[in-house]
Amino acid sequence: MEIELDKAKLYFEVQGNPDNPPLVLWHGAGCTLRMWDLVVEQLKNLYFTIAFDVRGAGNSINNDLNEDAYSFQQYSEDLNSILNFLNVDQVHLWSMAWGTRAAIAYSSLNPNKVLSAVFSDASIEIADIDAQRLGSREALSKQDKLGTKRFTLPEGWNVHVDKDSAARSLSAAAKFDLQSAFNQIDFPFIIMTGDHDPNLSSSKDMVSSSSIGELKVLENVGHGSVLQRPDLTSKYFLEWHKKILGA
Repeated sequence: MEIELDKAKLYFEVQGNPDNPPLVLWHGAGCTLRMWDLVVEQLKNLYFTIAFDVRGAGNSINNDLNEDAYSFQQYSEDLNSILNFLNVDQVHLWSMAWGTRAAIAYSSLNPNKVLSAVFSDASIEIADIDAQRLGSREALSKQDKLGTKRFTLPEGWNVHVDKDSAARSLSAAAKFDLQSAFNQIDFPFIIMTGDHDPNLSSSKDMVSSSSIGELKVLENVGHGSVLQRPDLTSKYFLEWHKKILGA
C-alpha cells in the first residue's frame, strides 16, 4: 500500500484483522519492511501488523531536499499519516536496532499513542559496526555447532529504490536526544538483545535505569536478532505480550 504526501511517497503493508491489537514494525538500519516477513507469519492471526519503509528507504520515496526530511520527527509524522489513513489511534511497537532508536523517538513525540514496546537489539550509544559483525559470526558459529536451523533472509530485506537516500535516512539518529526520549517512557516495554550483540551492554544500562522495563537476553544470538532468529524472537515476543495483555 502507498500514500502520497507533499514531498514523499510512503510504502507500507498490513496483515491480519483490523480488530486485533495494532502492532507497528519498525525496521533496522539498511533494512526494509521485508525484514519482518517471517515474523509476520507468526503474528498476523493475533495482531493487525503495520510494517512500513521509512521515508527514503525501501520503496518509500523522499523528494524533499531539506535535511530535516531525514529526521525522527519527520518519520514520526509519516507514521502518523499512515495510522490516520488506517484509522488507528494507539499501537504496540516492535523495533530492531536502529529502528529501536526511531521507535524511542516516536514514543517521546507521541506519548499518548504507544501502548507497549519490544525493543530488539537496543542501544542509544554509538554503534560499533565491526563488533556487531564479529558477534553475529560468533553466534552463528555456535548455532551451527548446536545444529540450530539457519533461516534464509527474506527476499528484498535490504533492497532500496534509492540507495543514496536510504543511506541518508540513517542520519536521523545523530540528530535526536535519545537519552532524554528514553527517560520519558512510561509504558510497558521489554528489551530483547542477543548475548553476542555488543548492544547488550547498552540494553542492560537502559533497563537498569528504568523502573518498568524488562530485559531478555537471547542465547547464542548476535546483532540483527529478528533476521537471525525470527522463531526465537517471535516466541519471546508472544510470551511477553500475552503477559502484558492479560491474555
